[in-house]
Parts: sequence; structure tokens; C-alpha cells
Amino acid sequence: MSALLLSLSLSGVVANGQQTNVVLDGTSTGRVFDGIGAVSAGASSRLLIDYPEPQRSQILDYLFKPGYGAALQRLKVEIGADVNSTDGSEPSHMRTATDHDSTRGYEWWLMTEAHKRNPQIILEVLPWGAPKWVGSNSGGKETLYSTKMVDYVTDFIHTAKRDYSLDIAYAGIWNETAYDLNYIKELHSRFKADHLPTRIVCCDGNPGDQWSIANDILKDANLAASIDIIGLHYPFWDGGVPTPDAARKTDKPLWSSEDQPNGGGGPFVSRNWPNGGRILAHVYNNNYLHGSLTATEIWSPVTSYYDNLAAPNSGLMYANTPWSGHYDVQGTIWATAHTTQFAQPGWQYLDSASGNLPEKGSYVSLRSPNRKDWSVVLETIDAKSPRTVSFRLAGGLDAEVVHIWETNGSRTFEHVADVKPVNGTLSYTFDPDSLYSLTTTIGQGKGSAKPPAAKQFPLPYADNFEKTKLGHTPKYLADQDGAFEVRDCNGRSGHCLEQVISDKPIPWGPFPDPFTLTGDVGWTDYSVAADVRFLSEAPAAIMGRIDAADVFWEDKARLPSAYVLQVKPDGTWEMVSTQYKKPTETLASGHTTIDHNQWHRLELSFHGKQITASLDGKPLAMVESSAHSHGMFALATGWDHIQFDNLLVKP
Repeated sequence: MSALLLSLSLSGVVANGQQTNVVLDGTSTGRVFDGIGAVSAGASSRLLIDYPEPQRSQILDYLFKPGYGAALQRLKVEIGADVNSTDGSEPSHMRTATDHDSTRGYEWWLMTEAHKRNPQIILEVLPWGAPKWVGSNSGGKETLYSTKMVDYVTDFIHTAKRDYSLDIAYAGIWNETAYDLNYIKELHSRFKADHLPTRIVCCDGNPGDQWSIANDILKDANLAASIDIIGLHYPFWDGGVPTPDAARKTDKPLWSSEDQPNGGGGPFVSRNWPNGGRILAHVYNNNYLHGSLTATEIWSPVTSYYDNLAAPNSGLMYANTPWSGHYDVQGTIWATAHTTQFAQPGWQYLDSASGNLPEKGSYVSLRSPNRKDWSVVLETIDAKSPRTVSFRLAGGLDAEVVHIWETNGSRTFEHVADVKPVNGTLSYTFDPDSLYSLTTTIGQGKGSAKPPAAKQFPLPYADNFEKTKLGHTPKYLADQDGAFEVRDCNGRSGHCLEQVISDKPIPWGPFPDPFTLTGDVGWTDYSVAADVRFLSEAPAAIMGRIDAADVFWEDKARLPSAYVLQVKPDGTWEMVSTQYKKPTETLASGHTTIDHNQWHRLELSFHGKQITASLDGKPLAMVESSAHSHGMFALATGWDHIQFDNLLVKP
């Protein structure tokens, strides 16, 4: 805790035996609360748009509808670039300087749905990568810091307003990448010239020293005028770094612009109450108490990507089986609701009534701008016994009745009591291992929609792509790099699936070859087949038994962990097994005569250890391997155009 907050907290808190006394003073100083939100990026929301109704709307209600669930007050989305940004690639709205299509992808849709439920929601954008055409070269390294990138980001903001009536309040620089001061100033100048109200957040997890931007701001008046918010990622993972004096001296709001209910490193924990929910109760309070951070944004709003991709279970809730309609409203939803349903952006923290309880636990107090309403969010997560706290109202704060809500192992966001202050004071005994909200406000609520039971991915599975709108991605397919979209077939009538990116985008992180996957990680014996048409020199590939597709496991991995059959337009083919941290194993290879101007059918089939590869119905190879016993399937190619049709997976 900062020295300032510590001194203020101790001045307002007195412990008498087992009772703690807190003065809720409406005249107390404190930073302005900027809200709690989530980050839809890295293809984390990919499968949500494929959900059927009414389940899709129910999930959106649990995320964004006030007085229903998480009631998110902020939403940050990725500016897509057709490049892998954690769990897949999100489509670009401008693949060239003259191309423009704001119907691609799902972030426009998600922002629209969020705004429909909460017209006051604060929208924010941030790039992870960028299309090739915007890039420049700096010190031998390709970068997106260019005037063309300024054009690209500005166009995205204008497009949101023109096509969807959405106002983008904030924009970041480049996710978790070293910043460029000249680019920041140029972006700010463009916003100003275009009369955009969008303000700049910097620098979203700058590697090495997240707080270094504060020193630059203090030394450069033009930079200080360009940056409105200092945003950092995971501020207190593995202990974190205390907020430095330089950051406070900038007088900028300080945000946790990407965070998690995680103790630091390793797999993300379960989002249910005993784990992620309890941790998140700590995070929201401690980000202010220990860091003076006035906004927290969780990556991601919902786990709508497949479990065998990177960082599974990142979302506040869980929804990645759209074929079943099943979803899981996890404890992190209600841990979030304990703040978002009781305080709004623009409220002020009361430093003298925010701090740590003497025997484990914390609390933050906030008031409305007119001091008409106030709320306290109090957690006793690590406490071992009940704790009585007395609150005395002062400085213009009043209450006829205080409503108390509780969440713990036996209660989930329950309205447990109404307490009337006596002579301006109220007392309440708080259970250990619990999260509470005390408030003078009304309108809170707990959604009651229930999902259907989970079901396995349907098998057999077939898609001829005729039902998918041209230029869009078929249901359930999750692009991991590049963009697989439905186009008119080449050499036959109807619709086909085409990988359409031929210029490698500017990457953010790991950079696999383009592939799109779906299916069930539990599948064992099955066959996957598809028609293929070569439109370039790029190879065509089908994959099966994909047991892992985490691009961070091995940065140089071009393919997931799977069996792969790849055929080139000249007839050269190979069947390989790829595994993380192991050399690629060639199981079979050869050359066959094919007409690359005609359609051909590729097939991989699995039965126990027996793996069979076929071309146009004729076996290429039959081998035995035990490297992969189960997993999903995918279609793949290089960075160029190729088409697929008549996809069929059967037991």
C-alpha cells in the first residue's frame, strides 16, 4: 500500500477487540473510479457468435446487462490483423489501403451487443499485430509504428462510429511491445486533427519496465499532452512492483489494462468461487489499495475458444461449445458484480475509508459525485473468524437503510440483510472467506437463465460451406493464423473455404503457418477429408488428432501437435507427426502425379495406431504411430490462397 493510502486508512480505522471502526467521510480525498471491464482479444470470443439463441443472448446478458451479472462497465477489443494474437487470428477490416470491410469478424458485433445492453459502456481498442501494408522497418525489424498505422487505427475508430454508431473512448499503442514516442505523438495529433474524442492509453505491458513511460511523460511536455492514461498489465502477479512516485506525479489515471484472477504464472485457475472468484475479490480491491489503479480489465470476458489453445479458462465465464448451447456462469462473474453493480465510473474512492482489516481482509469505499449514494466492497477471503465492523457516516453521507450482499462458498450474490443506521452509525458482523457489498443503491440483481446440458461436438460432421455468407468464417472453425473465409469456388460452382492472406502480417508474438481447427479433443478413431484446389504455390494440408495447439509452448512451432498430411501443387507429399519440444517426425513421404488445376481430395484416417493417408481415394501411405491418441482436426496451408470444399469428418 502507498504511504498516502496507508496513513489515510489507519486514520479512519480503529480496532477494538474484535470490532473495527471505519469513518465513511464524504469529504475524503481519493481517485476517481474508472470502472471494471474485460478485454476481448486474441480470438478469445471467437465461438460466442456461433451460439444459438436464446443462449447467446443469455451469455451477453450475464456479461453486460446492468443488474443481471458481471454488468461490465468497459470493453476493450482487438483491432484485428489476420495474425495470431494468442488463441487465433482476428480478421482485419483493411487488408490493403483500399480494402474496407467492417462486417468481418465478431468484435464489431460484440461491441454493438454490449452497447445495446449498457449504453454507458466505455469502449476501448488496441492492436496486437497489423497488416503488412502498414509496416515500416526500424533497425532491421519490422514494426507497425508508421503513419499508415495511424491511418489504420484512426479508420477503425471512424468506422465504429459510421457503421455501428459506437464511440471509441480510448485507444492503446501496441499490446505488450516496446513503445515509440514519436508514434504516440503522431497518433494523438491525428485524433486531434480528426476531432476524435478518443484518448490514448499507454503502454499496455511494455516489456522490461511497465512504468518507464511515467519518467518519459515527466520529461516531455508534448508526450504528456498525448497520453491520457497509464495502463499496465498484471500489476501484482508474482508480487508485482509498487506504483512509483513518478507515476503519481504525472497526475494521469493509472489502470490495470489487462489482468487475471491468477497468482502469477502457470495455467489459469478455475473461475469458480473456491479459486478464481476468491482471487478476483482480492484483485479488484488491491489494485486500488496497493497501486492506486482505478480501472481493471480482465482478459477475457468469456472463454469462447477451444481448451487445447493457449491460456485456457481465461474468461469471467465459460462458453466454448456453441453446438450444445451450454455455458457456465462462474464465480468470477459474481466477484465482479460485487463492484460493478454497486459503483459506477465517475464515483470517487474514499481513501480514508479504504484499507486492510486488522486480521486479513480489505475494503474500499466509494461515493457518487453528488454524495447521494455510497458503497463499500469488503472481502474477508483469508480471515479465519467473523469480524464486526462499525461504519460511522460523516461528510454529507447518509443512509436510511444499507443493503448488504454476500458471496462465499454457500451463498452466491445474495441480498442477505438490510441495516438501518442508528445515529449515523451501523455495525455488521462479516463471515470469514466471504465477499460483501454494502450500499445505499438499489437495482442489483442476479440473472436466472439456465443453460442446456453440454454435448460433445457432433460426429459425423460435414460442411460444404453453402450456408455461410460470402466473406465470412464458417461456424466452429477457429483460424489460428491467416484468414479462412467463404468465397466463390474456383473451377466449380458454389461456395468454398479459402485462405485469403498472402502477405504475412506484422506479428505480435508466435507466428504459425495458417490453419483453422475445430472438433473434439477427445476424438480418437475417425477420418477427416476435404476437397482441395491449389490457387498458388502454397501447399494444402489436413491435420488430425490435434492434442495441443498452444502457440506459446514453442515459439518456432509452425504447426500444432498433431498428425499432418501435406501435399504441394507439384505432387510432393509428406505425412508427419509434430510434437512440442520434439523434432518433427516424418512418417511417410513421396511424389505423385497430379493436375494442380483440378480439384483433389485429401484424407487422413485413424484407427488405433494405424494412420492412413489418401489422395483422390487412393492410399498414399499406411503407417503405425502412437505419438497422438486423440484430438481435433484442422485445415492448413501456407501464406497464400488455397481452397477447400466438402469437408467431412466421420467415425
